[in-house]
Amino acid sequence: MNRYRARTALSAVTLLGVLGAGAALAGCSSSPAASSGNSQSAGSDTAAMDNPNLDLGSSLGNKPAPDFRLRNQFGQPMSLSQFRGKVVMLAFEDSECTTVCPLTTQSMLEAKQLLGPAGSQVQLLGIDANPDAISTADVLSYSRTHGLVNQWNFVTGSLAELKSTWTKYHVAVQIENDQIDHTPALFVIDQQGRERRLYLTQMAYSSVGQSAQVLADEIATLLPGHPKVASQQSLASIAVQGPADHVTLPAAGSGDAPVTLGPGQPHLVMFFATWLSELANLKSELTGANGYVAAARREGLPPLTAVDETVVEPSAATVRSYLGSLGTKLDYPVGLDTAGRVADGYQVQDQPWFALVSASGKIVWTHDGWLPWPALKAAVKQHAGK
Repeated sequence: MNRYRARTALSAVTLLGVLGAGAALAGCSSSPAASSGNSQSAGSDTAAMDNPNLDLGSSLGNKPAPDFRLRNQFGQPMSLSQFRGKVVMLAFEDSECTTVCPLTTQSMLEAKQLLGPAGSQVQLLGIDANPDAISTADVLSYSRTHGLVNQWNFVTGSLAELKSTWTKYHVAVQIENDQIDHTPALFVIDQQGRERRLYLTQMAYSSVGQSAQVLADEIATLLPGHPKVASQQSLASIAVQGPADHVTLPAAGSGDAPVTLGPGQPHLVMFFATWLSELANLKSELTGANGYVAAARREGLPPLTAVDETVVEPSAATVRSYLGSLGTKLDYPVGLDTAGRVADGYQVQDQPWFALVSASGKIVWTHDGWLPWPALKAAVKQHAGK
């Protein structure tokens, strides 16, 4: 199922090639928040720079951003130059992505919201970076499932047009072992169409809000009056909640008891998000897991708990509405990971993601992607005794 892998090493090489070694180092030498007019202590800046899950951006030297002419999710012609006068957040996104792209789009949306009324002076743009899914329907589907249809413009075009745009922005895109590989780049472009900073999204659910704040702080320096950013949370590393921790999550079902995870007995955790319905029959996968639950009860296998990655959902209400529309009761609890700390603690790298945990709180098996419940049962049986 995984169609995307962040090209961390290639991204670093690309940065060095575009910026030069000195510029790349300079991009790590100061926090955008420190220059935004929203003062933070030197200690906070150091903590942010020491956070491995947060990219503080690299300066691009105010070079003119390359223009392009593509089409958005409604088939309308779009160019970068038509948004002169606005600050643009421009991200390269795989229209079928199930890993880091949803983190990027969520941080973009939250950054604009953090600017309050001044967010009206900010334009969100995505450029399709999946050579296998470049139709208008593809970018519309991604936009719809992530609640972004009228929040941004997600543009695409012919493969030749897209390749030309990728090259202009030094974004590497390729297919390797039937997986889409591309640089997870997000550019901030000022009102005059100049490239200001480049950010590389990290595969960390818990840092989505922090990334949004970094983006909002940078954009605030470009807007008239330098508007105040609504949130000034700590940018230090966030403590995650792993399988050795006792965790209580709000339940997805209205009136249901909170969902608990932790050591004490073996258990199977299924991480998912409702936007997976774009690429799979999510209803069938979720209701089909009832088969595993029944088999686990009969055969004494670890019980199943599901965790929705609410941090990259449009809202918790989206999750509750979707589950309520299934028409079938799920025989296992579903918790909401509203801050992403559980996903990071369980080292989730994709959606869906299965993790089998021993009684001592150790992950003994993981699986990326859906499995028919008989295959899931067989895999759990094989690894449960470890």
